[in-house]
Amino acid sequence: MDINAPTALLAGLSPAAFMQKHWQKKPLLVRQALPGISPPATRAELARLAASEDVESRLVSAFGGQWAMRQGPIPKLPPFSKAGWTLLVQGLEQHVPAAYELLSRFRFVPEARLDDLMISYATDGGGVGPHFDSYDVFLIQVQGQRRWRIGRQPGAVLRDDVPLKIIANFEPEQEFVLEPGDMLYLPPGWAHDGVAIGECMTCSVGFRTPWRAELARELLQRLMDDEDEPRSNRIYTDPKEPATLTPGLVPEALLAFARDAAQRALDEPLALERALGEALTEPKPRVWFDPGQPLAEGQGACLDRRTRMMYDKAHVFINGESYRAAGKDAQLMRRLADARCLSAADLARLSEGALDLLQQWAEDGWVRIAV
Repeated sequence: MDINAPTALLAGLSPAAFMQKHWQKKPLLVRQALPGISPPATRAELARLAASEDVESRLVSAFGGQWAMRQGPIPKLPPFSKAGWTLLVQGLEQHVPAAYELLSRFRFVPEARLDDLMISYATDGGGVGPHFDSYDVFLIQVQGQRRWRIGRQPGAVLRDDVPLKIIANFEPEQEFVLEPGDMLYLPPGWAHDGVAIGECMTCSVGFRTPWRAELARELLQRLMDDEDEPRSNRIYTDPKEPATLTPGLVPEALLAFARDAAQRALDEPLALERALGEALTEPKPRVWFDPGQPLAEGQGACLDRRTRMMYDKAHVFINGESYRAAGKDAQLMRRLADARCLSAADLARLSEGALDLLQQWAEDGWVRIAV
């Protein structure tokens, strides 16, 4: 991908210009961003996915003005002829190759931020109500029409009588009707309300936005799990603790022990970098891999569409695991993370150890034979 080349996907902007002018700043409506696009899955395929325990899905309805939401699996959907309901299927790229290809068009954003592709199937009048997201989103119309109303909503108040995060005082500033191929980008915090005009499907490309506290909790847990000190040094002891008249007071020695434990974990060389990379590539709870086939000489290799792979200056990360890498092997593994594929010629340049590792990933189903 040439990030400096203008593209119809971004209304004639280059990815570099889009990130500078719009990313996390202001919306962008793109007419015919993807002309001729078709839905990545049929409604029958979506129904089958929604019935599976391995797929994250939700059914939202507003029959008779009463909002309701049901978490999947959903063995039976309402009649397709009935107005006012929406089926949401998360992580469609993990199950449908066409969805994976669509998501891949947005890899001008770092993999660490790219989350998944959700599809919304709705009958006439279906939607999830006016709401806002804490993350960036590209809304791509792939079938039918949907009317979007958007607005900045700094004083948003949520309704407390519905099972959804619906804004009670929504005040739209702009309105658009999206046709197949049109796309609307919204930065975090922009309130929006999409209502189906007839039967429609909309794909949403969403991004990870970790909260500081959640990320800190995840990293500290990983750092402490990696603790390799002798057991005697890892357990708090207080053989000289005197009897106390203030049993509710936290001992100063325990506080010092806790502070030292956290600091030791953070001070370990490359420990934080390793923990972050492992956390960012950890597969989601419903992601699983079938055993794969070993790579043969003369074949290339591509990452399975469910595999998350990243790197930093010292490591390669894949599906929650980390490996130290340097030299030619590191260059090739970084190419695999960026391009998601390596040619047979690239594989021939790997060291024996790196090739053995790649073979293990292939047998685990993380890597597939390039076709």
